[in-house]
Amino acid sequence: MRHKVGGYKLKRDVGARKALLRGLVTSVIEQERVITTVPKAKAVKPLVEKMITLGKKDNLHTRRLAAAFLETPASVKKLFDTLATRFGQRNGGYTRIVRLGPRKGDGAELAMIELVGSQLVKRAAERAKRREERLKAQREGREPEEGETE
Repeated sequence: MRHKVGGYKLKRDVGARKALLRGLVTSVIEQERVITTVPKAKAVKPLVEKMITLGKKDNLHTRRLAAAFLETPASVKKLFDTLATRFGQRNGGYTRIVRLGPRKGDGAELAMIELVGSQLVKRAAERAKRREERLKAQREGREPEEGETE
């Protein structure tokens, strides 16, 4: 019986499991969206949430804790500079898991783990780009054609 036994083993020994989860957390923070299997996504979700919570408390100690867990200095910088400000007013629930269906090779169920709001940031950037193109076209004295990009 597995009473009060938490966590996911993922069919790996301790070192391999820790390395896998550290790599996934680093990738989620750097890329904001990662496609993996459902059990791995469920295992990495609390770790990403803890890292973002660390990022919101910006001091030397939390920076060192994050740097000890994350694999790249760029991910630590992004965590404290970008993500901490984006999630400053939010109390948890920073990630989302979306199931994508079976993988072609072995049939394992895939899932996408992403940071909440990442699609909003990308959409806002695309919207600003389109608006800029419209304004540029109006300044030139012509209407932009459908689907036109410069």
